Order: sequence, then structure tokens, then C-alpha cells
Amino acid sequence: PKQPRNGEQGHSTTIALLPTSKGAGNMDIYREITDRIITQMEQGIIPWTKPWIARGQAISYATGKPYSLLNQMLLGRPGEYATFRQIQQEGGYVRKGEKASMVVFWKVMEQADKETGEQKTIPLLRYYSVFHIDQCEGLAARHSQPLPQTASTDQNAETIISGYVQRSGVKVEHRQADGAYYQPSTDRVVLPLLAQFAESAAYYSTAFHELVHSTGHSSRLDRLTALARFGSDDYSKEELVAEIGAAALVNHTGLETSASLRNNAAYIQNWLDVLKGDKRFIVSASSKAEKAVALILGT
Repeated sequence: PKQPRNGEQGHSTTIALLPTSKGAGNMDIYREITDRIITQMEQGIIPWTKPWIARGQAISYATGKPYSLLNQMLLGRPGEYATFRQIQQEGGYVRKGEKASMVVFWKVMEQADKETGEQKTIPLLRYYSVFHIDQCEGLAARHSQPLPQTASTDQNAETIISGYVQRSGVKVEHRQADGAYYQPSTDRVVLPLLAQFAESAAYYSTAFHELVHSTGHSSRLDRLTALARFGSDDYSKEELVAEIGAAALVNHTGLETSASLRNNAAYIQNWLDVLKGDKRFIVSASSKAEKAVALILGT
């Protein structure tokens, strides 16, 4: 699971986080946020969707489905690919001098054993040739959604991010791709482009989520563990910390909407399934999130 968001509209809430990590009053705010998230979760299973328009995969022009990981590497770049015949059938043509790329697949063949005569299945590697649609004329993309380009920058959020980046040294990169993540080995956050998001709250929630992960680096709060493999309890707990922190920072910047809070709950609910549905665990996770937020805010 990664950053569930949707495009619902909502209204800003009235709760505002204090710009400090100390004091019972601030902890009450964190408790208030977690209680509201739990309330959302108790209403049932919440749909989960990515907050950005996917980019960065090679997909079939015929089906709209992404190619296998091996074929992603063979093709080398994102976009839609079609066979020569498919291009002709659509009334297009390949430009002179363009070279085809190879797509491989396994074909299972039935063959009789020469000694026993028994039928056995033999997987054979086959390939076919495809062209990227930008190598063609008269062929338009079928499945690539246009970028929303409706999210806008928020000066308060940008100030928080730039201040933390300057103090911490963490690197932030934007790519037109289908993924957001923090890489501890390089101390780097990678985010989709702002233009891939329909809403500002969704973009900043995604950015804050990954920045909270970065606070766990050994040079900072030293919260991350090498044992936190995908799907493990440690991994799940870290995801809860990151999402609580993201929810708090979105609230702090005044960007929170009913939709963003609901999506925070959807993400947390997804990871709590791994932790056997212990909804109250997010209350204890909020204390770690509070320290992470304080570090990001510089308080």
C-alpha cells in the first residue's frame, strides 16, 4: 500500500496544531487527530486509491495493462507500445528509420517424452516486436490520462519543507512517475510531480508522509530498523507513524479537508490489518509522529 488518497472535496477543519513538540496541550491535539481517524475507520472499510495520476510505466496500447517487470526493463521508457499490425489497424504508420523494441513472454507447449511417451509441459520463451506510439504517425495515446494540473503550491507548506530540507540535508526529487518513497541508503525522498495531483492537500500529505519517514534516519531520530521489511510489523508501525505525522502537518498548514482526513484513515486502516486490527495502536504511534513533526517544523 502506498499513500491512499482520492479526489473528494471537503472543508478545512478548525483544529490547529501548536508549533511545539512539548506540553500536554499539543499531545491533546495529536490525540484529537487520532481519535477522529479512528472514528472514520469505525464506520467501515474505506476505499483506497492513489492520490496521483500514475506515470512511469510501459503499457500495452491494446489492453492498457502494464508490461511485466522484465519487459519494463527491456522497453526502457514509459508510455504506450503497439505492434506493427496494431498500428496499421488503427490507421497509423511507423516513421521511417524507427527501430522496434522487444517484448518477451512465456508460451507453454505440450510435448511427448521420447522415452516414456508421457505428455509434459515445456515453457518456451518467445518474443514480439513493438513500437512506442511516439515513433508513429496517426496514432494517439489511448490509456494515458492527462495530468490534472489542478493542485497548487502552498507557501506555508513549502516554507516548512524547504526549512527542514536545509536543516537536515535530506534530498527531495520530483519525477513524472508512479510512486513516492523515502530511500534511507541515499537519504532521498522521491515524489511525483505536483501536476500529477488533483488536490494540494493530497500532494502535501504525500510529501509530508515521506519526509516523516526521513526523520527516522540514523542521523536524526534513529527510528528506522533494518528488520522493517515490507509487510512486517515494524514496517507497518513505521507507516502508521508516517501517516499520523502527515495528517498532523497537513492540519498544521491549514490544508486538511474532510477528504484528506478520510484518506489518512483509509491508509492507516490498511496497515492496521497487518497489525491484526489494533485501532488503538495509532494512539501510541502518535508519540513518535509528534517527535518527527517537531523535527520537521524545527521546534
